[in-house]
Amino acid sequence: MQFGMDYESWTGGPGMGGRGRHRGGPRGRVFDGGELKLVLLALIAQAPRHGYDLIREIESRAGGSYAPSPGVIYPTLTLLTDMGLIEEQATEGTRKRFAVTEAGTAQLAADSEQVADLFARLAALADRHARTDAGPIHRARANLRAAIHHRMSGANVDSDTLHAVAAILDDAAQKVERL
Repeated sequence: MQFGMDYESWTGGPGMGGRGRHRGGPRGRVFDGGELKLVLLALIAQAPRHGYDLIREIESRAGGSYAPSPGVIYPTLTLLTDMGLIEEQATEGTRKRFAVTEAGTAQLAADSEQVADLFARLAALADRHARTDAGPIHRARANLRAAIHHRMSGANVDSDTLHAVAAILDDAAQKVERL
């Protein structure tokens, strides 16, 4: 396994794969196992960074569709430090800024193809998010829901009204399917 470590040592145990906020994207893990560690290591190699910078950079590269949580980032940074792949730099503020070590640079060179694939995955997330931004759909669906709720909560709702609303919804569903 990578870094000469077993899977559990490398991944930090269960749940260290990169859960975070997803905006209109898939639920679940974006990165599995050691993938988040490689992404963080590569970003730190580009420029020394602190945890918040890393979260924002990943979110930016994913087009806003994914941001790893601090609860995943900070333990991963600790693990990378313990592994000797990054080191804390002296800073004037309270935030810890990390830089890559020689061992981290060597590891990135060894895993360069996988790193490229991971950044391509982030770019694909950004592309998909840009193509499928469902903001207008969510707004329209909320408007429809409010209109139905308002109409159905009236005192004069009868069976004919229910059937008429259902027919309108069925018609709209068929039109969307034909797009």
